[in-house]
Amino acid sequence: MASNMDREMILADFQACTGIENIDEAITLLEQNNWDLVAAINGVIPQENGILQSEYGSETIPGPAFNPASHPTPVPTSSSSSSSAFRPVMPSRQIVERQPRMLDFRVEYRDRNVDVVLEDSCTVGEIKQILENELQIPVSKMLLKGWKTGDVEDSTVLKSLHLPKNNSLYVLTPDLPPPSSSSHAGALQESLNQNFMLIITHREVQREYNLNFSGSSTIQEVKRNVYDLTSIPVRHQLWEGWPTSATDDSMCLAESGLSYPCHRLTVGRRSSPAQIREQSEEQSTDVHMVSDSDGDDFEDATEFGVDDGEVFGMASSALRKSPMMPENAENEGDALLQFTAEFSSRYGDCHPVFFIGSLEAAFQEAFYVKARDRKLLAIYLHHDESVLTNVFCSQMLCAESIVSYLSQNFITWAWDLTKDSNRARFLTMCNRHFGSVVAQTIRTQKTDQFPLFLIIMGKRSSNEVLNVIQGNTTVDELMMRLMAAMEIFTAQQQEDIKDEDEREARENVKREQDEAYRLSLEADRAKREAHEREMAEQFRLEQIRKEQEEEREAIRLSLEQALPPEPKEENAEPVSKLRIRTPSGEFLERRFLASSKLQIVFDFVASKGFPWDEYKLLSTFPRRDVTQLDPNKSLLEVKLFPQETLFLEAKE
Repeated sequence: MASNMDREMILADFQACTGIENIDEAITLLEQNNWDLVAAINGVIPQENGILQSEYGSETIPGPAFNPASHPTPVPTSSSSSSSAFRPVMPSRQIVERQPRMLDFRVEYRDRNVDVVLEDSCTVGEIKQILENELQIPVSKMLLKGWKTGDVEDSTVLKSLHLPKNNSLYVLTPDLPPPSSSSHAGALQESLNQNFMLIITHREVQREYNLNFSGSSTIQEVKRNVYDLTSIPVRHQLWEGWPTSATDDSMCLAESGLSYPCHRLTVGRRSSPAQIREQSEEQSTDVHMVSDSDGDDFEDATEFGVDDGEVFGMASSALRKSPMMPENAENEGDALLQFTAEFSSRYGDCHPVFFIGSLEAAFQEAFYVKARDRKLLAIYLHHDESVLTNVFCSQMLCAESIVSYLSQNFITWAWDLTKDSNRARFLTMCNRHFGSVVAQTIRTQKTDQFPLFLIIMGKRSSNEVLNVIQGNTTVDELMMRLMAAMEIFTAQQQEDIKDEDEREARENVKREQDEAYRLSLEADRAKREAHEREMAEQFRLEQIRKEQEEEREAIRLSLEQALPPEPKEENAEPVSKLRIRTPSGEFLERRFLASSKLQIVFDFVASKGFPWDEYKLLSTFPRRDVTQLDPNKSLLEVKLFPQETLFLEAKE
């Protein structure tokens, strides 16, 4: 088996001979051939005939040998794991004497890029030395990042990193302040990494949106997001609050001059010239409708396929009905309130309960609840100009059986497609929630095929349109199709309930395990803390005890050194001999001058480890507490002469 150093040489030679720069691919091919260089080369570049002798082993490997005469130009071949073009194999004598492999590095530092080309036998430190000359940055202040293997040492040889030919690195200098000339660029880079909170007020509906954008987002992206929220196309958006520097929609927020971290904006719908003209024409038409003039008031009526008699007959009767939904309906909740009120006034109070709110809110109510509480979503698409509308609404949609079935099993949401603006609004919502296929299906429906009834079932990843029911149907057929959709939904709901129950059971077990683990950790922590407190208290008491003992020992030694020398038995002055019995039964004997003060006796006893504030010194006949006597009196004065036996007793 080849050593690591041999393998590196074999790998380098294999890449030099075959031109394979992908290290993983080269290693895989060598491992397939048990790191036999010649066998690997012959496997990649098939030769015609002959035998190559491997210089990495004594074994002779039969196989096709490379013949330069028969291969004037290299023929690229592909293996199962490579599509690289290869050079012809060189003689095995030259394989060992490999040419150094050149590596290209693109090094980025702030706003500069430096290209470095080195042999793979160089070290990381040599790259830094080149960069030091180019960037004027000391090597000690330089962090070279971007290595795929993580941070590397300066002494690391590039060949040991198995790098591809082209590499991208970057330099960090955390210890160096940014230069004044690039301070603006540094501030811009910092702003690009920040998040801006845009508080956007929708002027028409007085609704406020709080949107987070990164500094690298463009103004165009903001406007597109607002279009998704308000359905105001970007070209119709009228903005207030953008900084004067925000002159281009392709500009990113970081350089647009927005206030950080929050900035307030206001958006509304800009009326196009065509809309203004249409509104003025509608107002003019309304005036002409109520007038008795028979001049040129209706000369444009033929553009709509209506003659004069129809204008005064059928068209005038249509004017007597209020629209089901206001044109350019911005607030879906308000539009559906008007829809419900108008529907009741036309067809009576026995009708489905229409959900009041946006389509997204209807999704939330129908799909994004517990599986047992989910329902199908029925979307009713109304069109006043269809001849089927009145019959469908009065005889089918308001039938008691249909109303009851929808109320129990469906969330019913409605929209009026009579006006082009409302139709475009719904198609946008449809494209967003159901995809372009469903939106195109509704877009291609003719007016006489309305109204439509869409049955929607929510799934884990998408919303599925189960059925599209057109207006030319009967009560029985409508009920049958609703029940068929309900059967599909019930089967799916049972699976969802089962999955949800299993998931909740797993989550409950996990919660119980987590709680038990948490309690165990808390108990262990409390036990550990109590033990640590106990050990700390013991250590503290031990320290106090040691300090007290050291203090007492110091006092004892100082007293012992301060004692006057013991007088001899034969002395010119009177001598008192005292015999003191300790609590342990031992006796302390010493001679004192009769003129010595009683305090010297106390100091002697304390120097033996019996301080007079803890022990009292008692005489026998008569029994008295000597420690209560005046310590400045002499032994002769307190009648401890010529000899006396005393005993020590601990104070209470």
